[in-house]
Amino acid sequence: MSSHQKQPLLTVTLAAIGVVYGDIGTSPLYTFKECFSPHIGLPPTQPVVFGFLSLIFWALILVVSVKYLAFVLRADNRGEGGILTLMSLAGRNTYAGTTTALLVLGLIGGGFFYGEVVITPAMSVLSALEGLSVATPALTAYILPAAIGVLTALFFIQKHGTGNVGKFFGPVMLVWFSTLAILGLISIIKHPQVLAAIHPHWAIQFFLDHKLVAFISLGSVVLAITGVEALYADMGHFGKFPIQLAWFSVALPALILNYFGQGALILTNPKAIENPFFNLAPDWLVFPLVLLSTAATVIASQAVISGVFSLTRQAIRLGYLPGMNILHTSESEAGQIYIPFVNWTLFIAVLVVVLIFRASSNLAAAYGIAVTGTMVITSILVCTVARHNWDWPRRIVKMILIVLLCIDVPLFSANVTKLLAGGWLPVTLGAIMFLVMVTWKWERFQLLRQLSRMSMPLESFVSKVEKEEPLKVPGTAIYLSRTQQGIPHALLHNLNHNHVLHERIALMTIRTQDIPYVDAENHIKIESLSPNIWRIAATYGFHETPDVYDLFRHCAIHGMNFNLNNTTFFLSRETLLPSKRSILAKLRAALFIWLSKNSLRTNDFIHIPADRVVEMGVQVEV
Repeated sequence: MSSHQKQPLLTVTLAAIGVVYGDIGTSPLYTFKECFSPHIGLPPTQPVVFGFLSLIFWALILVVSVKYLAFVLRADNRGEGGILTLMSLAGRNTYAGTTTALLVLGLIGGGFFYGEVVITPAMSVLSALEGLSVATPALTAYILPAAIGVLTALFFIQKHGTGNVGKFFGPVMLVWFSTLAILGLISIIKHPQVLAAIHPHWAIQFFLDHKLVAFISLGSVVLAITGVEALYADMGHFGKFPIQLAWFSVALPALILNYFGQGALILTNPKAIENPFFNLAPDWLVFPLVLLSTAATVIASQAVISGVFSLTRQAIRLGYLPGMNILHTSESEAGQIYIPFVNWTLFIAVLVVVLIFRASSNLAAAYGIAVTGTMVITSILVCTVARHNWDWPRRIVKMILIVLLCIDVPLFSANVTKLLAGGWLPVTLGAIMFLVMVTWKWERFQLLRQLSRMSMPLESFVSKVEKEEPLKVPGTAIYLSRTQQGIPHALLHNLNHNHVLHERIALMTIRTQDIPYVDAENHIKIESLSPNIWRIAATYGFHETPDVYDLFRHCAIHGMNFNLNNTTFFLSRETLLPSKRSILAKLRAALFIWLSKNSLRTNDFIHIPADRVVEMGVQVEV
């Protein structure tokens, strides 16, 4: 149980406001403005304004409130959420072919998330700082440099952790949502007729009147619900009820009031369409509002960056990405981590995106396709979970899936029309990450199968050692093995070339299950194979990071003590060589070899002191 879950409900709810709703909470900065962008070309007349407001309102109700908060949040893996978690849940009780298809869908969704996370910080920060041009056009030239400066600072502070800064996330976002509500309410009071747009008639009439243009405009409407996946991904940090309470008591009312306030403003002053959010504020409040919105977008970006760190750790633990250096930035919060490689790669990608697109309006064309693609995949996976894990009736699940896809597919299809205008960016990034994850998983499986064929059966090795009785040297040797079936190559090489063994030998396998946390009593299983050879199976969840001292502590509980000063860890190191294969297979093998060379070594993975490690290599063709 996280420390969040041990705190009072109001405290956890305030924290959820700051982290979970940062992205979706800053969408009023750009959503309504993009609905009236030139490429859509609709005039700000009452039927059009009411149509957009009705679409946004029902998107917030049906997608966020009903689909995610009432349905998707039910699919938790011991309290944890996220697209990879949903993927592992969906594939548990299905046939092999179906499981493979679900795994592919989940990995595509994970790839889409990586594509989205590059755009979110750039889009959010640019849209906030563009308020400077509303305050005074003379500051327009400084928007891009200011955005680069804010984003640079954001990525540089990641290594220090978000614990201290995170304490202010909730209060700042509470002020932000209060400001959204007040500005919107003031505008609504001046033009209360705008509340009639709540009726779905206006959305239906909007499609009847504008047809294809209305369909294309869904690509802008969907900007109101970007960040919706954070509801599910952050469930493990805050729990279901605080997330639901934060939405219905704070985020949803504030967002609805602000969107309807922007609509009322446009009906009374059509010129405000250039930037309806900042035009809601009186002149004296524009500069403070720019500062507040910049702080809110930084928080939104921080939440997305933390999300990609968590997703990367899940992918590593589940075997879809190579090992990377993961640093914990908090002694009490397991979820607060920092992955240097991901952070700086993401930083470079975000800077490139900002310099290429230069304005939030240009980025809006790239935004949405990844989000809606993930929404479609989530609907399929969660309905699979409902049918096979919760045993819901097939007919009811089919009806739910049809309803969800009737919402998600049009939103995704409308965003596909933005592919050439910028949507290619998240799709390309997602495809790259999908290729990396699939290549690593498949090629790693092939490598382990090949190494298994080259290994000696465990029983044969134990019998050989007992019969030949090689020379024994003092101390303990721990041989790290990927499987429990064969003998690690490092042990075979040590025996065949050095003709000696240690007094005490432990074959240790570290496994990761598709659950977030493993109960303490189930972490270690010890089996005696002979008087001086043991097999140790260490099991962890995908949200846990193994540590050598933690391993030794659990072994001691089971009656097996280790002294690090007289214990040597032996690792098998493979040198991968490309074999004769087809061109595509060679490219895949080259990618796998590059990933392997740059992946974290096992001794770094469990933090073994360097002077206690001996590596022994073997050449393998892939």
